[in-house]
Amino acid sequence: MSPPDAPLVAARGLARHFDVSRPLLNRLLDGAPRQVLRAVDGVDFEIRKGETLSLVGESGCGKSTVARLVVGLYRPTRGSVVFDGTDMAALASRAAAERVRRRFQMIFQDPYASLNPRWRVGRIVAEPIVAHALMSDPAAIRARVDELLLQVGLSPADRDKFPHEFSGGQRQRISIARALSSNPEFLVCDEPTSALDVSVQAQILNLMKDLQRALGLTYLFISHNLAVVHYISDRVGVMYLGRLVETGDVKTIFARPQHPYTRMLLDAIPDLEMSGRPRTPVAGEVPNPIDPPPGCAFHPRCPLATDRCRREVPLARVAPTGATVACHAVEEGRLPPR
Repeated sequence: MSPPDAPLVAARGLARHFDVSRPLLNRLLDGAPRQVLRAVDGVDFEIRKGETLSLVGESGCGKSTVARLVVGLYRPTRGSVVFDGTDMAALASRAAAERVRRRFQMIFQDPYASLNPRWRVGRIVAEPIVAHALMSDPAAIRARVDELLLQVGLSPADRDKFPHEFSGGQRQRISIARALSSNPEFLVCDEPTSALDVSVQAQILNLMKDLQRALGLTYLFISHNLAVVHYISDRVGVMYLGRLVETGDVKTIFARPQHPYTRMLLDAIPDLEMSGRPRTPVAGEVPNPIDPPPGCAFHPRCPLATDRCRREVPLARVAPTGATVACHAVEEGRLPPR
């Protein structure tokens, strides 16, 4: 166990690279090199007990890959994930890994694809209980399933139904009940509301906040929706092309963003208050992650880019706002007021 003030989850230099090369024979015939996609390329963050850290960024920035690395669906190319003081990669036996892994669960993006259509809801929700051998008595498992269904706003009678009999929001409630069935402390939520209508999104987010307060849960929340991130998060990490470019308290990030990319993302939100403040739309496209730009990966889209940005990768430093920012313009004091 880690000290009381230590983070529950910590990523240290976390990276995941995928070999996307053509077959060896084709490469030899054409003299082509190997191609490596750096989906996550050196990410550091900490999540303390009871808080929500959200990772936000455009599609393809590596958010979901981080989620899969944290829960062990991918093995890191380098770096580590430390859960409650335990380096997940250093666990010597499968039994030791299972003892740790039962303490966290994942909620997936698509409630239509993440539930087995051939299983009844009771079996779906009980799956982690059976897999981790937490209970063996069928009556006790049934009672636990009924309790979980009530906890997420469904009825015990729903246990005998199939997933196709439910709406998208109800299916996501079933997914949440399944995730809670092993009594986890930590949930990784990979865009759990993106496939739902806006009104249903609000219901699911409120449910997740209520469960967090009641059960003392810790969340890693993945999203591209800044409104959702603002509502549910305690801290926010902004990702761009496999790296964290800004990390800080949610109020600080939204009120005083430092990195030009964070500012561009926030400027893309409709100005419902009609403040009249000049806004810069998000320009350009995310570069090819197989062949990223040298230096700061954001420099082709950045209005503040200099020669240093084009040749030197910025290091993460603490900005005057308290946020951690990887940007030469912020470091050199070239950031214009907002």
